[in-house]
Amino acid sequence: MPTCLPLVLRRCHTCASEHFRANGKFRVNAHHKLLDAWLLVLCTACGETAKLTVLERMNVRSVRPELLDRLHDNDPGLAAELLQDPLVRRRNRIALDWDNAWRLDTGGSDHLDREVIDVSVRFAARIPVRPVRLIAEGCGLSRSEAERLITEGKLVSAVRLSGRLSGDFTFRLKR
Repeated sequence: MPTCLPLVLRRCHTCASEHFRANGKFRVNAHHKLLDAWLLVLCTACGETAKLTVLERMNVRSVRPELLDRLHDNDPGLAAELLQDPLVRRRNRIALDWDNAWRLDTGGSDHLDREVIDVSVRFAARIPVRPVRLIAEGCGLSRSEAERLITEGKLVSAVRLSGRLSGDFTFRLKR
């Protein structure tokens, strides 16, 4: 589950830093019947403001009124939704850095002493993480121990556990 907005990876034109922080502020500009809207992000090194395009030359009537209200209200939830939108990321040529921006809720540790456990992992947001890291943290294992269990066939899943994953999955751990 996310704990804060991720860092935006994009080069700063002022100081050449590559990290920007989104604070949920928007700028909306009207040109007669056309709207532009940007998500404002701040450089973590120098504080320079950059704009990520959300709407570009859209007719006012084609923008949903609730979206326009959320833009005017600087809704942080909208900022989170837009940062995860692949179209917005592609249009602005950005990537996201989710390090230290999420936490793992396991629902308790009473299941760890069983011989075989079946676990279903649900993502509250599409955060790309390594399943081995999630399993190791959630089951109280080291990462190398979790990888050893995979090679021994004691940790199995229908999805590939190496690499990154941002969707729900299940796994079975045999001790």
